[in-house]
Amino acid sequence: MLNDRKNEHLDLVLSGRGRTRAGTGFDEIAFEHAALPELDMDEIDLSTMFVGKRINAPLLVSSMTGGPARAATINRNLALACNELGLPLAVGSQRIAIESADMAGLDHELRRLAPGIPLLANFGAAQLNLGFGRAEAERAVDMIGADALIIHLNPLQEAVQTEGNRNWRGLLHKIEALARVLPVPIIAKEVGAGISAPLARRLVDAGVGIIDVAGSGGTSWALVEAERAKTAEQAAIARAFADWGLPTAQAIRQVRLACPSATLIGSGGIRHGIDAAKAIRLGADLVAQAAGVLDAATHSAEAVTSHFSVFIAQLRIACFCTGSAHLAALRQAPLQQRDAGAPG
Repeated sequence: MLNDRKNEHLDLVLSGRGRTRAGTGFDEIAFEHAALPELDMDEIDLSTMFVGKRINAPLLVSSMTGGPARAATINRNLALACNELGLPLAVGSQRIAIESADMAGLDHELRRLAPGIPLLANFGAAQLNLGFGRAEAERAVDMIGADALIIHLNPLQEAVQTEGNRNWRGLLHKIEALARVLPVPIIAKEVGAGISAPLARRLVDAGVGIIDVAGSGGTSWALVEAERAKTAEQAAIARAFADWGLPTAQAIRQVRLACPSATLIGSGGIRHGIDAAKAIRLGADLVAQAAGVLDAATHSAEAVTSHFSVFIAQLRIACFCTGSAHLAALRQAPLQQRDAGAPG
């Protein structure tokens, strides 16, 4: 049943039927254009450090899933492309791989395909109330040679999903306990409804070193669950929350203010390199994209490489046209509010 659900999720995201109508907030701001940037665009440095490794651009290829057969293809294509481009890769939920022998490409072959990049393991926070603990976390990390562990927070999806796990009592304490013993950093990641500043502060105080805000404006998992609901009543409950959440731009700005020293990932509806530049300007250390590259990931590593080459070129041009020679300069680039109705 879990395999079937993962495949249904993948099909719905690929079809676009999980896309929320809510905005990310990025279209409400614009960079001040630098008509005389005084830079050689080819010398702009987009590199940065992430989980102790140098990456070529502030871009994380974020968690994607599907049933084991499809996930194995997706993971292979993403690993090859990320290794070529020098970008970190976060795998989809490893719950199936941990609970069964069906690895879905989530073994040391993934590390062999991508030896030089950060790899991020992943499972859901709800599993910590269903028997997962230190042993399962260490297995998730060890099976792919991961540099960090994502614990994804998806209470809305679990609430509207017929098969969802609704007992979330005591999870912050369990995350804190895991952070004390796990040899790699823990990343707390929402899945499309955003992490608020107060919660981010509590997570950081609990030992979580990296926050992925994953705000609203991209895939709505409430809408995905509405599309796969078996009854009209279930669909109506879920569809009411299609636009629920904290817009990505707002989440980034607020979490950065609350957690000035934390590593911050901006995700949720990141469409292109201009959105990425705005997210970094608002306080993100790097950005993440999942649904935007999913179609390419189901086809080939070359398609993924092409997709992100365009994305990185857009980010480079945004730096050039703001006079930003590197990411530190981009974080100081002048911003302005966009007039209502102006194009993005």
